Order: sequence, then C-alpha cells, then structure tokens
Amino acid sequence: MRAFFLLPILATACSQQAAITNNAADIHAAADEAQDDIDNYAAADAAIERLNPAAPGQPGGLADDKTPISETPLTPESPQGAAKVVQTYYALIGEGKYAEAWKLWGNGGQASGQSVDAFAASFAKYTEYRANVGAPGREDAGAGQRYVTVPVQPYARLKDGKAAYWIGSVVLHRTGDIDGATAEDQAWRIKSIDLKPAPPGAK
Repeated sequence: MRAFFLLPILATACSQQAAITNNAADIHAAADEAQDDIDNYAAADAAIERLNPAAPGQPGGLADDKTPISETPLTPESPQGAAKVVQTYYALIGEGKYAEAWKLWGNGGQASGQSVDAFAASFAKYTEYRANVGAPGREDAGAGQRYVTVPVQPYARLKDGKAAYWIGSVVLHRTGDIDGATAEDQAWRIKSIDLKPAPPGAK
C-alpha cells in the first residue's frame, strides 16, 4: 500500500528536480546572453569617439575674442542678424532639415553649387552635425551690396563612430536698400563657406 503511493511522489520529485535543472540552465543561458550584449555594447561604445571641439583660443578653436559685444540692436539687417542666419543654418543641418538649410544659401540655394538632393546627400555620412558660431565681423559695403564674415567651428560624428572637426568662416551677402531690391534680396544669405580640418580639443 505504501509502495502504491510512493511512486507518484517519486515521479513528482523527479519532475520538480528536472524543472529546477531546466530553470537553472535557462538562467545561465540568459546570463550568458546578457553578458554578450554588455560586451557588444562596450565594444560599440569604445568605437564611438566623444565629440570634443577645441575651446576658444586653442588650436582648432574659435578666436578667444575679448572685444565687447556690440550694443546695437539685433535686427535682421545687422551683422548679428547675419550670425543668427549661420546659427539657424547649422541647427537645421543638425536636425536633418537639409532642404531648409539649403535655402539659406544665396539665389534660393543655388549659391551652394549643389542641387537640394546633392546637398542633403553630402550629410548622409554623419549621424551628428553641430557647430559653434563666433561673433560676426564688421559689415563691408560697396555698390549697394553688404557682406559679413562669421567664424564657425563645425564638428560631427561619422557613421563609423569617428569624430570630425573643422574651423573656418561663412561669408554672408545681402543687397542694401536700393530700388528694386526685394525682401529676399535684402535678407542675409550664405555666399560661401570656407572650412579646413581642425584638431579636437585637449583630451
């Protein structure tokens, strides 16, 4: 009689032991998989460079200009208005709004020397794109035309995780208050951008 009841008990105990063993194996497998994920993430992080643009006054950085900022009103026509256009341009690129950025070039984007599609494609290699913008230079005038140069320090991350740094300037142009000039003519638009590779900031 005792043996009759013992067999189910033994079978249940074996079943529970097998479940425990299987659960332990599942836990170990999950732990191994999690560790593999951690190792993969660590390897990916190691391949990604920290974006570290040079500080003002350092090689590759903007000028450490101690000149007081002009107290003249910030209007769209002022040199500060030109610098604002440059800030907007790089912000749009950083947001992936390439068509809007392209339109900030003169002649409705044509001054970029690229179609809007080619312009957008030129940024496809980057996952991040930013820029520090310096104080604008003085406004140059001649024959009803206005020009302002704005220093810039773009920096970006490539799809392979590497960082890239540049230093240079943006020249903006607008038409002065002359007969026949449209609102678009009188708005600051990018005439040219001159960049050269620059070193990163101090590690």
